[in-house]
Amino acid sequence: MEVWLDCRKSIEGDTSLEPGVDRFLFSRHSNSQRDFFCDGNHLMNREQLIGCLATIETEKSQDNARSLIGSVEWLVLEFTDWSMIPIENLLAACEGTPTKIAAVITAPEQAQGAGFALERGVDALVIPDIPSMIEAALIIKSQRLEHISTDDDEGRLFSSKIGIGKLAITSIESGGIAERYCIDMTRLLDQGEGLLLGSSATSFLFVHGETIESEFVPTRPFRVNAGPPHTYVRMTDGKTKYLSELQSGDEILLVNTEGFQRSATIGRLKIEIRPMILIKWIDENDKEGSMFLQQAETVRVVGLDKKSKSITALKVGESVIGWSDMGARHIGASISSSVCER
Repeated sequence: MEVWLDCRKSIEGDTSLEPGVDRFLFSRHSNSQRDFFCDGNHLMNREQLIGCLATIETEKSQDNARSLIGSVEWLVLEFTDWSMIPIENLLAACEGTPTKIAAVITAPEQAQGAGFALERGVDALVIPDIPSMIEAALIIKSQRLEHISTDDDEGRLFSSKIGIGKLAITSIESGGIAERYCIDMTRLLDQGEGLLLGSSATSFLFVHGETIESEFVPTRPFRVNAGPPHTYVRMTDGKTKYLSELQSGDEILLVNTEGFQRSATIGRLKIEIRPMILIKWIDENDKEGSMFLQQAETVRVVGLDKKSKSITALKVGESVIGWSDMGARHIGASISSSVCER
């Protein structure tokens, strides 16, 4: 995404740009190869017509702007009354065409809306030469770059895989009551997705998301019922955290029953006092592990057949899927030292 400094109402002076600002937009002819200028409603780069300016006032003016898409390189949108909907509509119309959208904004709070409209965002923010506007636009530009990097990382996460293993259930007993954490994410979970959780930082149980319909309660397809505050959970960066350490905005590691991984952002933690069940197991390395989970039919683990099962129906001797690590951890990071967790 580019940032243009709107100098149409100012006298042309210093033509040096602040770091991060890409070009000036002038009201009269400019010989600069970098900068653009306006000739009526035409957007020019030296002697070349590269786009059009469109003032959005009504549905008709939006339709007029839409009719230019595909025939111009740049479509610059101005508003008599700022509105996100025309930006979204015109961005959608540009999909698959060579036309790029630049939006003229006049308030710092408009930068995020235009910069991330339809997840894609406009191709340029056109801003007045005001410090608060420059700061807002450059923040969005930086976030857009981070967003692209995150998308790339997420694509790699989707293609990466961990070895899902077998946990043999050895004990199921009452776990008393505890402060139960539900982890609500800003993205919807798919069927077969969940979190790796456990009382030991090296032996984790796969707990399914609340995407499965129940007779008595609606689904919460953004949620995993994750257990009490001492529970470890795997994070996107490969470290672990206690549930009590999590905050909104943290990046957590989602895993599916095949072991494929992706990142999700925590939107909220819902903490309530609930009755618990204590589940214990032995993994394929003969390592013991355990997990407290809420005594509720909607809390589910997954068997070796990849079918989900409510923990209230789980029995000793059954096997479920999870993940184990051979090492130990300190402050969430893997270490070579010996650590015993019981």
